[in-house]
Amino acid sequence: MTNSAQANEMANAIRSLAMDAVEKANSGHPGLPMGVADIATVLFTKVMKFDPKDPWWADRDRFILSAGHGSMLLYASLYLLGYEDMTIDQLKQFRQLGSKTAGHPEYHFAPGIETTTGPLGQGIANSVGFAVAEAKLAAEFGSDLVDHYTWVIAGDGCLMEGVSQEAISLAGHLKLNKLVVIWDNNNITIDGRVSNADSTDQIARFKACGWNTIEIDGLDQAQVEKALLDAKKSKDKPTLIAAKTIIGFGAPTKADSHGVHGSPLGAAELAGAKQQLGIDYPAFEIPSHTLNAWRAAGTRSENARGDWEGRLASAKPELRAEFERRIAGKLPANWNETIETFKAKLVADKPKIATRKSSQLALEVINKVLPETIGGSADLTGSNLTNTPETLPFTATDRAGRYMRYGIREHEMAAAMNGIALHKGLIPYGGTFLVFTDYARPAIRLSAIMSQKVIYVMTHDSIGLGEDGPTHQPVEHLSTLRAIPNLLVFRPADAVETLECWQLAIEAEQPSILALSRQNLPALRTATVAGNPSAKGAYVIAGDQDADAVIFATGSEVAIAVASLELLKAQGITAKVVSVPSQELFNAQSQEYRDSVIGKPKAKVAIEAGIEMSWLKLLGDKGRFIGMHSFGASAPAEQLYEHFGITAKAIVEAVMAQL
Repeated sequence: MTNSAQANEMANAIRSLAMDAVEKANSGHPGLPMGVADIATVLFTKVMKFDPKDPWWADRDRFILSAGHGSMLLYASLYLLGYEDMTIDQLKQFRQLGSKTAGHPEYHFAPGIETTTGPLGQGIANSVGFAVAEAKLAAEFGSDLVDHYTWVIAGDGCLMEGVSQEAISLAGHLKLNKLVVIWDNNNITIDGRVSNADSTDQIARFKACGWNTIEIDGLDQAQVEKALLDAKKSKDKPTLIAAKTIIGFGAPTKADSHGVHGSPLGAAELAGAKQQLGIDYPAFEIPSHTLNAWRAAGTRSENARGDWEGRLASAKPELRAEFERRIAGKLPANWNETIETFKAKLVADKPKIATRKSSQLALEVINKVLPETIGGSADLTGSNLTNTPETLPFTATDRAGRYMRYGIREHEMAAAMNGIALHKGLIPYGGTFLVFTDYARPAIRLSAIMSQKVIYVMTHDSIGLGEDGPTHQPVEHLSTLRAIPNLLVFRPADAVETLECWQLAIEAEQPSILALSRQNLPALRTATVAGNPSAKGAYVIAGDQDADAVIFATGSEVAIAVASLELLKAQGITAKVVSVPSQELFNAQSQEYRDSVIGKPKAKVAIEAGIEMSWLKLLGDKGRFIGMHSFGASAPAEQLYEHFGITAKAIVEAVMAQL
């Protein structure tokens, strides 16, 4: 290594704070910050564009610590650079209740944390979305306003996770040249040497996916700086910098071993590491000359930000206003009027169509009024119907497109949409079959943790898809998705409800799933009503308000429930159907509203072509559920509904059994 004394001192400031914080918490991962400190020092003090005084500056470079277990690398760097929220007291409260310094970086805790990472591979998967958003917005608003890079530090574990392959292959295919991944190549995982479980030639792998690759000594700051600057010169490829590091660098007995991966060093090893590194100052104290050098580096981009603000101010007023609206996440003034006008048309037309087609019709209206939507599908466009005339493809040669061809990469699609949403300026939506939320679930969960406006268009939502059989028929999925906190699960019953659910998803400050049918459904909302009834999660769609029986239903089963009303009437039983497009929104309503919808029935029935689990709260001990109690089967949809007893006749029997 040829590092100067000052360079070593600046890197050691990260190491010292990381070691001290992990030791005080008696919990954490000191190895990565110790090994990667030189890389972070060069990246943050010499290369990246950001300003701690304006941490959400729209044209800042984005940094993603994909190896989120090494969170003290990020926290220490933010403190040293002068981010206001990241104080020394926060570092002292590492991993403690109420602190901003959680065990893994949490997006909503502090500026400078661009995404929540922890599950390995999610950061590198998010980064593709960040890079897509940068390229798309640059094509729309010009490089004077949008011209920045996405930097990622990923570990061996990130590259082993399967989602990383989906990410790097998509990034290479799209030639996202402003994406740079720095691989912390230390050859250690929790169980020991990487070679215990993997022998992949990562350089060859990235090259095969269309990436530039650079190999360096990650402890040599001169090599690091040259590699980072060389990566910025790429015109048509993303770049992997394979940085050879030593996990726990400086620890006298634990360096280069799994012993320093996920445990505090211990008093003796900590003292030995500090002696070996030349750290002779007390815990959590950084010498003033070193801290001053870091703080000066934090001001490095103030002039660049000022220049950018000047360009924004001098841009054409219409362009500036649209850019500022988009970055702020505000909807255009004509949004509500556009939705209400189209809703009136649907009420008048009464289309009998699948809700996946209803969704496409809604998108044709939405995409015209919202230029910030960016759609896509995991190779199922013709089935998900997520494309419209406005959504031409986003490609390696046309960044202006608004449609992502994600390929058969459900997990990466969801993770990339998280990155697009986090970047700001765009509203991502993407489609696949509802059954394949299993492949996307880890990223969907992170959408919910981060409260990001990501919209998942999940079609073929039940046994109603028919002949493809049980492997493609979602049975447990609605209930398991409803179990994720802060996720809105919508299952609309007809074209009007579908539009209303789209409106709610666009307006929500959280992720949404639209579960949509393959089969045609009749129009049920055939009269104009004020407002958006779906916004309350459930409402009486048909029948008598003060009824003996209440029938809860969603999606394709609402029509079946409505059909049962005449059969019940013939038996002298009054009943009402409550459409429940969103259990989450209904549960959030006042007790008074919920009581007004449910009433005081003598019988309760819920019907849904899924499992019962998420209905238990509404049904109570005596209510009856009509739905799936097994996997599906391969047959035409109408035969399957009869075979599994999801019928109007079954509703009548369930009501009469209670009465």
